[in-house]
Amino acid sequence: MRFKRTAVVGALSATLIFPLTALGQDTYIVESGDTLNTIAQEHGVSVEALMEENSNIQNPNVINVGQSIAIPGSESSSSSESSSAETSEAVSSQSESEFEQEVVRLTNEVRAENGLEPVEADSSLQSVADAKSQDMIENDYFAHESPTYGSPFEMMQEFGVSYDGAGENIAAGQDTPQDVVDAWMDSPGHRDNILNPDFTHIAIGYEEGGEYGQYWTQMFLEK
Repeated sequence: MRFKRTAVVGALSATLIFPLTALGQDTYIVESGDTLNTIAQEHGVSVEALMEENSNIQNPNVINVGQSIAIPGSESSSSSESSSAETSEAVSSQSESEFEQEVVRLTNEVRAENGLEPVEADSSLQSVADAKSQDMIENDYFAHESPTYGSPFEMMQEFGVSYDGAGENIAAGQDTPQDVVDAWMDSPGHRDNILNPDFTHIAIGYEEGGEYGQYWTQMFLEK
């Protein structure tokens, strides 16, 4: 069996930079010629608010084409009663497990459209994905690096999951499986994980609660 954890982890660490802040429902993908100031003006917010929402932006004059910018005050990060009520009503008719299964189905649908083999649901990885989404809610953070478990790869190891390669997408604030898959496919880093031809297994962790209302974790393995 090929063992290439170090090389794969290094590659995925780079891939996961943009997904770190690209997962709210209202995001903007940086295009050529954009500046943080023009993005702020377009969305009716201040540059300071954008930087506060996107902690990975240290210099307001330095943003990269393809980078995802989370827009503060978006509907996805709102905790209004109307949003919560709509979400509760949607989830009441469809269990969390069904939501997770639908994300797997939609992921394989996208892979098939791109000539790729389907990924198979992995029961051992499922526990990790569920725990990651719950951990983000309980510890009030939104990041690949967990204060409890460390990196996604360290977390998989702690749960006894073995792999040749691995990846993670996370998202927050999307009401439905279709919404979250669409959001991931609109972001280059997340799309690369979904369309990685080497990945063979998948798990989805969906949990309700926290600042954004819904948290999604999509984990992939190459076995």
